[in-house]
Parts: sequence; C-alpha cells; structure tokens
Amino acid sequence: MADKRVKEILKRLDDRYGRDIPCYLDHDSAWQLLAATILSAQCTDARVNLVTKELFKKYQSPAELAAADLKELEEDIRSTGFYHNKARNLIAMCKRLVGEYGGDVPSDIDALTSLPGVGRKTANVIRGNIYHIPSIVVDTHVGRISRKLGLTEETDPVKVEYALMKKLPEEHWIAWNIQIIALGRSICTARSPKCEECFLRDLCPSSLAKNQ
Repeated sequence: MADKRVKEILKRLDDRYGRDIPCYLDHDSAWQLLAATILSAQCTDARVNLVTKELFKKYQSPAELAAADLKELEEDIRSTGFYHNKARNLIAMCKRLVGEYGGDVPSDIDALTSLPGVGRKTANVIRGNIYHIPSIVVDTHVGRISRKLGLTEETDPVKVEYALMKKLPEEHWIAWNIQIIALGRSICTARSPKCEECFLRDLCPSSLAKNQ
C-alpha cells in the first residue's frame, strides 16, 4: 500500500502529465514496438523513430525482417549504435516470432525475455503498451529519479523494478515510466536538475537535502 508521500507524488504526476501519454517510440504493431525498443538501447527515441520510419517501410512484417541480409540491416540501423549486435538480435528475434509464435508477439514475461535481445525492460514495454498488463519499465530516468525520490536505493534495474512494485499501486505501474521520463527530460535532468522548478521538490529527499 502506497504511503501518503507516495500517493501525493502520484497525484501530482497525474495532475501534470495525465496517464494517457503516448509511447515515445513510433509503432503500428506489437512487433514494430519490440523492434524499436531493441533499437532504443543506448540511443535516443528521436533517433530510433527516424530510423524505423524507413525501416518499417522496407520490412513490413516479422517474416520480412527475419529474412533480411545482415550486412544490409546493419547499414539500415547503423545510426542507432551497437548496430552489429542489434541487427543480429533483430533477425534472430523475428525468426523466433515467425517460427514459434506465428509472427505474433507473446505477452508472457518468460516468453518475451527468451527472445534474442529482449530483457525485462523491453518485455515490460511490450506488456504495458501492447497488452496493458501492469508492468514497470526501468530505464535510466526511472532508476535515477526513483532513487532521488527515495523510493529505492537499488541501482540494478531488476531490483529497482521489484522495489517499485512494492511501493507503487499496481494501477500506476504503466504510467510511472512515461511520467518519469517526461519529468526527467524536462525538469529532473541528469546533468543539471532544475529542483527550484520541480513540482515534487517538497516531497523529494534529494531536493530537500540540497536546501539544508
């Protein structure tokens, strides 16, 4: 059960950002979001969206991407970084989707994380955005700001996920990631957080410690 401070944090996040914030990665289907999320590792969403705009015109199904030439695909996604591994994972992931799931993306966490290139973060993006299964996605913003807010001391993403599952009500798990990304990009930036502008400053141990 969320305590009073956590409830107030969630209320203010809802008031500022709402809960109907669209996914930052452009996609028209589950497999496209899965591919885009794999590409987003160590890359900005904006860059991924530029790449996938052309990529999903070229490869219009998991079967087409599964049959892609590795070197050609590497060039297609080169600007997202780590393109050797990402290209191999995309082809292998799509082959598994076609061979084992008829081209569909599974919703089960174990099935998702068994796919090449898919960890818990990517799996939870799919579960939350596609299947609307309560899931907490831990990216750098979520980990960093959750620690600043005193919701966890963990640094390992999986441990952060489980800690937040205990602190946050289930109905807010999906919204937490999108709202915290919005906060992290606009106010609580990594390099120079604008604590004086933050609507959570009186609830944030990190901000309060600065003013002591």
